[in-house]
Amino acid sequence: MQTKKHRIKCKYRIILLLSIIVVVPSGYIIRFSQGTGIEWLGDVFGSIAYEIFWILLVAAIAPRISAFKVALGVCIATCGLEFLQLWQPPFLQAARSTLPGRLVLGNTFVWSDFPPYFIGSFLGWIWIITAKKYTFKSFG
Repeated sequence: MQTKKHRIKCKYRIILLLSIIVVVPSGYIIRFSQGTGIEWLGDVFGSIAYEIFWILLVAAIAPRISAFKVALGVCIATCGLEFLQLWQPPFLQAARSTLPGRLVLGNTFVWSDFPPYFIGSFLGWIWIITAKKYTFKSFG
């Protein structure tokens, strides 16, 4: 028999996974659509969605970690990956030449990527706090 605590954790994870299912395609559509005609706007919103995705994923994998620590850790990691783009050794260049490598590691260092990472981290933090409140409230 499942305990109440287990059911809450499962519901929380389901909410986060459903959120990921919404965020990932939305982020790609926004990033790669040419509808706005403003390329940098797609990059900004795509980066925000990228940050939120990683926060939701980490929170789903490790639900006991506080929302703040998840958001801060993901922000530090993505900022670190941005700085890593300045380093161009052959093995990283080979990884970046693949689609998964390009999506995770990026390929060009740009200072303007940092504000969307901070905004995305803030929004991701709010997202998991809201998901937790909703989950616990529904189990009263």
